[in-house]
Amino acid sequence: MLKESLRIFSGDLKNSSRDLFPIVLVVAFFQLAFIKTVPENLIPTSMGIIIVAVGLALFIRGLEIGIFPIGEALAHDFAKKGSLFWLLTFSFLIGFSTTIAEPALIAIADKAAMISAGKIDAFYLRITVALSVGCAIALGALRILLGHPIHYYILAGYVLVVSVTFFAPPEIIGLAYDSGGVTTSTVTVPLVAALGIGLSSSIKGRNPMIDGFGLIAFASLTPMIFVQVFGVVVYSLNDTSTLVVATQTVVQEATTAHYQLSFMVILNDLWGVIQDVLPILLVIAFFQYLIIKKPIANLSKIITGIVLVILGLDAFIVGLEIGLFPIGETIALEMTKMNNVWIIYAFGFAIGFATTMAEPALMAIAMKASEVSQGNINQKMLRTAVAIGVAIGIALGCFRLVTGDPLHYYIIVGYIFVIIMTYFAPKYIVPIAYDSGGVTTSTVTVPLVAALGLGLAENIPGRDPLIDGFGLIAFASLFPMITVMGYGIVANIIVNRRKA
Repeated sequence: MLKESLRIFSGDLKNSSRDLFPIVLVVAFFQLAFIKTVPENLIPTSMGIIIVAVGLALFIRGLEIGIFPIGEALAHDFAKKGSLFWLLTFSFLIGFSTTIAEPALIAIADKAAMISAGKIDAFYLRITVALSVGCAIALGALRILLGHPIHYYILAGYVLVVSVTFFAPPEIIGLAYDSGGVTTSTVTVPLVAALGIGLSSSIKGRNPMIDGFGLIAFASLTPMIFVQVFGVVVYSLNDTSTLVVATQTVVQEATTAHYQLSFMVILNDLWGVIQDVLPILLVIAFFQYLIIKKPIANLSKIITGIVLVILGLDAFIVGLEIGLFPIGETIALEMTKMNNVWIIYAFGFAIGFATTMAEPALMAIAMKASEVSQGNINQKMLRTAVAIGVAIGIALGCFRLVTGDPLHYYIIVGYIFVIIMTYFAPKYIVPIAYDSGGVTTSTVTVPLVAALGLGLAENIPGRDPLIDGFGLIAFASLFPMITVMGYGIVANIIVNRRKA
């Protein structure tokens, strides 16, 4: 038993190390080729990378034996119970409770509050986003029950996003678009995916490939609408002439903070991860034992999986903080000070691709997509398609920031491309493509991308960090939808040619 467990773990560790290699390569290349210095604290950085690899291996193993099974089991039980009210209530609470404690959202909300000198209240912003995600997951579950095509909902959502944009204050638009990319946490994504797939598998006439995916897409879309409406209300009640932008403080906090490793810090980080996971566990326990009134099957195995997820995610975050974030954020800041904008674009592209390949949430979705499609969707190819989309998005977002063009023009054109490709892409790939936009900006990508955006906005004359500093995450969420549908179109052509 122990020998078999060690064998499985060594395989997971090998895979996670391979996934991290692109980040190490990108950071090393730009550090030596352009910064032209050997990184300080090379030994702690190397240790951090090893810890990240171990954490990622534990996390993936925990998903497979804990989170995925319980999510699918709950969906099956709700389908059997036949209560629409309790299913939608569960879906709403899962979305709300996990989002309100999402670390990436807390970080973005705090930065927005600081930059706007308190005009944007961090707590109310988080409540707004959490409500939007709760409504999104409930609406997504209802769509699966009704059997409606997902693209009707998504396209209607795009129309609402664009319509509200023309009424929203400029200071809120970039933040609203970014909020759609930071709502789905590393733990929430696999659970929500399992819920959608389990629900579609339990209802006659539903296809897990076509109907099971898409909940994450809803959770990425609705915050853009809610936050823009929130901005309209906030800025109509406040005098914008009193706005004081604390750019220097925020940029320094985003790019020069140092992580001091100690036993207490590790415990605090572990407690932070537990707090992130605890709302999910409480919601699951409440509905499992008080509403469904059924014990959890293989409880000890599920608990082991959840513990592995918590320990793995904690190790992953600690490793990032001591290994990759300090050097990555330093490079991002130094790049923004260079006069050569092409280096900035190249760094944005490279770091976007590398960090996305190591995103745990994306790995979870790719695993599920491969399993449900019975191997017809290749995990590696899907993740590569998503990573290319993120890379293009961040590079184009950097270009937009350098030129000072309005953000929403780019986003609108991107939506048009998504709409066009929706009608050409195979039906089975469309929901996965929509979901891919919400899983790309999580634990690894958000801090580095936020630092790059704020750094550019601070160092380029005429840019306002509140208006221009946000938005890169939105680009990183939009373009994967295009590249994944492109991957589906190409794969379909190849399959048809082989059959001919």
